[in-house]
Amino acid sequence: MSDISLRLADFADKPTAERLWLMFRHDMSELEGDLPNPDGSFRDERLHMAFSEPDRAPYLLTSGDRPIGFAFVRGLTGPTRVMNSFFVVRGARRAGTGMRAAQGIVARYPGPWEIAFQDANPGAVKFWRRVATEIAGDAWSEERRPVPNRPDLAPDVWISFVTTAGSSNVRPTGASQGNVP
Repeated sequence: MSDISLRLADFADKPTAERLWLMFRHDMSELEGDLPNPDGSFRDERLHMAFSEPDRAPYLLTSGDRPIGFAFVRGLTGPTRVMNSFFVVRGARRAGTGMRAAQGIVARYPGPWEIAFQDANPGAVKFWRRVATEIAGDAWSEERRPVPNRPDLAPDVWISFVTTAGSSNVRPTGASQGNVP
């Protein structure tokens, strides 16, 4: 997969993001025990907020003309950016695609970052710790926080780090689109 790009999604991309969202929530249902709604959909508030809230940005990851993932960022007008949701389809995983996408997004928004994942997801644990190390070296921290309104779930793991414009550990990319570094 050499033709990978990451771009800010617009409203025309929302139907594609909705289909990718179903795959993401299906993967997460194994960890959270969530079942689909009666119509086969999953909760999708974060998806809709990514396309409608002013402090959020939805990104689409593609290989050529094929969608292979998304990332939703929130907190763009606040002190800390949060990788709210991140997904790469199984056929594009373990090839460096997710790492390059995560680095590309973080490079666009220097400053404090937080990324949450679940201990029960060993792939996410390994991936996000590697992302934090690639971006921030050893200058990152990890803590567990309860999931709001979900006492039935194990606490989320939160990784925190800070980047600066021109940071040597973050590869810069174009302002809104282009090849993933």
